[in-house]
Amino acid sequence: MAITKASPKSAHKALPLSANLSNLLPTGTVFAFEAIIPSFSNNGRCEMANKYITLGAIILCSLACFLSSFTDSFIGSDGKLYYGIATISGLWVFNGELDDDFGLDDPREAEEILRKYRLTPIDFLHAACALTLFLVMAFSSYDVQRCFFPRPGPNGNALITNLPLAAGILASGLFMLFPTKRRGVGYADKPDRDDIKQNNKIDNSK
Repeated sequence: MAITKASPKSAHKALPLSANLSNLLPTGTVFAFEAIIPSFSNNGRCEMANKYITLGAIILCSLACFLSSFTDSFIGSDGKLYYGIATISGLWVFNGELDDDFGLDDPREAEEILRKYRLTPIDFLHAACALTLFLVMAFSSYDVQRCFFPRPGPNGNALITNLPLAAGILASGLFMLFPTKRRGVGYADKPDRDDIKQNNKIDNSK
C-alpha cells in the first residue's frame, strides 16, 4: 500500500484555521511557540534530538495555556496592574506586597474584593479547552507535522485539515455558552483602569 507524504496543501489549509484558534489562547504563549518551533524542529527536518526538544516545547507551552486560565488581573485604585492566581479562597496576587491594600482605604475591603476572584467550575472548563486548543494548534503546525508525522496518509491529511476547524467551532461555542471575565497572564485584553472601584461599587449597591 502506497504511503503518501504530508501534503503541503493540506497543511496550508490548516494554517488559517490554527491562526483563528490562537485568538482563543494566551497571546504570549502562542507567539513564543510560533517563534521557537521552526528552530527547535529544524524546519520540520527533525533528528531525534529535535523531536525531544520540540516535544518539550509543546508540553511546556501546553502547561502555560492550561495554568493561564486560572490567572486573573485587575487595576487597583493606585493605578497599578496586579496579577494573581485564582484559589478556592480568592485571588492570590503575586506581584504585590503581602500587606498591599491596592490603594483602598480599608484593608478588609481589599480582602473582600479578592474573594470575588476565587476558583469556579468554569475555570476548569476553560483550562481544558485552552489545553486542547493549543495541542490542536501545535500539531497543525507544518513544522511539527513534518517532524512527527512525515507520512500521515490520506486519513491523516483529512484529520490535519479538519481537526482545527472542528476544535475551533466547539471551543468557540463553549466559550460563548460559558463565558469568563478573567483577564489572565498572557492574554491580550487588559482590565479597565477603575476595575476594582467598579467592583466595589457594584457590591455596595447590592
